[in-house]
Amino acid sequence: MAAKIFVNLPVKDLQKSIDFFTKLGYTFNPQFTDENATCMIIEEGSIYAMLLTHAHFKTFIDKGISDATESTEVILSLEMPSKEKVDEIVKNAVEAGATKYRDLTDMGWMYQDSYADLDGHKWEVFWMDPNGFPQE
Repeated sequence: MAAKIFVNLPVKDLQKSIDFFTKLGYTFNPQFTDENATCMIIEEGSIYAMLLTHAHFKTFIDKGISDATESTEVILSLEMPSKEKVDEIVKNAVEAGATKYRDLTDMGWMYQDSYADLDGHKWEVFWMDPNGFPQE
């Protein structure tokens, strides 16, 4: 099985994306950062997002780039350690220029909220208590 995941996302303005995600508390690996791309550390040692300029992203694909503001190509879901962290991330995202695309959902055992980043990529952040999952 894979030990790490690198999600590759095309971005229109690399520096604006770096500034945006920095406001959410993310850091970047300078070893994999230049004028074409950056490696955003989501969870050190296991989860990363490569933010790639459109020109650089196109070197890896044989089709066009989806416009995430017009259609949804993926929803990136990240588990947070608490409901408070979910609220903090979404609040910071909206203050940094993100848009909300769904309302907060609180099912008791799961608490989730969402935002679309500057390029329209959809992110869901959630807290979950697996012991609280409803049993039938």
